[in-house]
Amino acid sequence: MTFRILSPRFRKRRGAAIVETALVLPIFFVVILGIIEFGRAFMVSQVLQNAAREGCRKAVTGTYTSAQVTTDMKSQLTAAGIDATKSTVTIVVTVDPSNPAVANNEVANATTKDLVAVTITIPFNKVQLIPAKYLGAKTLTAKSSMRHE
Repeated sequence: MTFRILSPRFRKRRGAAIVETALVLPIFFVVILGIIEFGRAFMVSQVLQNAAREGCRKAVTGTYTSAQVTTDMKSQLTAAGIDATKSTVTIVVTVDPSNPAVANNEVANATTKDLVAVTITIPFNKVQLIPAKYLGAKTLTAKSSMRHE
């Protein structure tokens, strides 16, 4: 069995890989965690948009109350794994000028051509996966508007 003696050139480069790894690895992990958080933000935004659209569709039918629409929207968030208690739902009924003003911001009182606008918001720091400050101060918002049928 023969042993090779390390050449002087190789002995000088032995620690270079460790130093390079120590410099690059933290940056690599920050980038990967950022990608994960932005992906989470897009996913939650899509869930919020879907809940707002579905809530608005139910609101314009005239068979639901504002409370029922809000409960349904929050149950959609819960089904997607989002804590719905941290979200805020706002429903605004704008009475059409050709209709008598009777809606009082209740979708059950809305009449044909009234505009129903549904907004749902949630602070991103309530749904983030990693407790970092990538998007912590942002609020995710989804809006949907439709005319009453």
